[in-house]
Amino acid sequence: MASSSSPCSANCSSESLNKRPFNVQDSQDQDDFSQTDPYLDSRSGPDFVYINEKPVDDVSLTFFYQPRTLTTLCLVILVFVQVAFQRDESNIQNNISSGLTCVVFFFMILSVLAFPNGPFTRPHPAFWRMVFGLSVLYLLALVFILFQNYETVKEIFYWVDPELRNFSINTEKEYGVNCSEITVERLWSHVDIFAFAHFTGWIMKALLLRHVGILWTISVTWEITEIAFAHLLPNFVECWYDSIFLDIFICNGLGIWVGMKLCKLLEMREYKFESIKTIQGTTKKLKRAVLQFTPESWMPVRWLDPCCSYMRFLAVLELVIFWQVAELNTFFIKHIFETPPAHNIVLLRLALLSLIVAPSLRQYYVFCTDARCKRVGTQCWVLGAITATEAIICAKFGRSLLGQAQIQNIILWLLIQLVLSIACVTICVLRERRAQLHQKKVKLS
Repeated sequence: MASSSSPCSANCSSESLNKRPFNVQDSQDQDDFSQTDPYLDSRSGPDFVYINEKPVDDVSLTFFYQPRTLTTLCLVILVFVQVAFQRDESNIQNNISSGLTCVVFFFMILSVLAFPNGPFTRPHPAFWRMVFGLSVLYLLALVFILFQNYETVKEIFYWVDPELRNFSINTEKEYGVNCSEITVERLWSHVDIFAFAHFTGWIMKALLLRHVGILWTISVTWEITEIAFAHLLPNFVECWYDSIFLDIFICNGLGIWVGMKLCKLLEMREYKFESIKTIQGTTKKLKRAVLQFTPESWMPVRWLDPCCSYMRFLAVLELVIFWQVAELNTFFIKHIFETPPAHNIVLLRLALLSLIVAPSLRQYYVFCTDARCKRVGTQCWVLGAITATEAIICAKFGRSLLGQAQIQNIILWLLIQLVLSIACVTICVLRERRAQLHQKKVKLS
């Protein structure tokens, strides 16, 4: 079915041509690639239920894990009675903001009681249930915005922050000018808080993806994306040394390196947590409480293996392109609705999406790499819906901006994205295959 030069080896088993579990290897290679992790346990494999609502394996303090549904209901009713009868209702703005705040509060309570926690249980399943609830609220808000006109959406922004009326994007500001003048002072001026955020952002991406090839593919293709859309988004215009050195090698490259080093350290750590009830001493108990906010376990991931299926190959390509769309949404939303880069709306959106991405990537990874998982996790589904809805909003409210698009640039961008993504993913597969063959030769010798 596949030639020797194809991403999937011709002698792979027929099972691998569907979706092959990442830890399934030939019998002689199982000792090399198998890892001790709950996800690999044959009794509780990563099926949909396990990644969608992972149970807590070791409960240290039962008080925090016992159901309190009736108590919570009584407390919520008391809060509603207190707020409903003892508020000053003369100001309509305060009434609306208080009502919306109470809706979010009640929805968070409902999220803790009814929603799945996803594949994570640290620091507590309730935290990830609230993250899922916030993602649902954000998706519903996007759907609501989708049915408004531009003026109504702007009024909503002004209602949230009246100061936005005084802000407008300076379309006449020039970016990437005088690129031939390269001085130490000019280079140093680019090292600001945004460069630091860029660097830390790539550390987080490395901790989430944990694959050097995919990370570098996203890094390089994003710089090409900036070039392709620079005629629409002026702040994408950069000097060549900004794109190559400051972005690709320093912020992106150094961030990837630091992130992967952290992954290696976390993989080598022994994850054995003692129950806080058996620990003696206040200091040791506090230390154990702090460790509750660290990962329960850390496993190396294998997005691609020597005998990966074509479905997994396409899934990784989809991940790379989907990532580009999600990043583009951020810049188009800021530009179309004229919001400052450091505004609370922008920062809160980025913080929420950062929390959503962690469980979503885990669910997508298990769905792509394990044949026992037949459905994608709900958090991953919601993230996909959010990204698509944001893209539709950008297309609807940015029609005048997108009407200025240079079609040849967009077509060339799509082709380059496709070619580079296929090339990088293919190289990753071939490297995995070569490493496996090398280990076989070492064993035989």
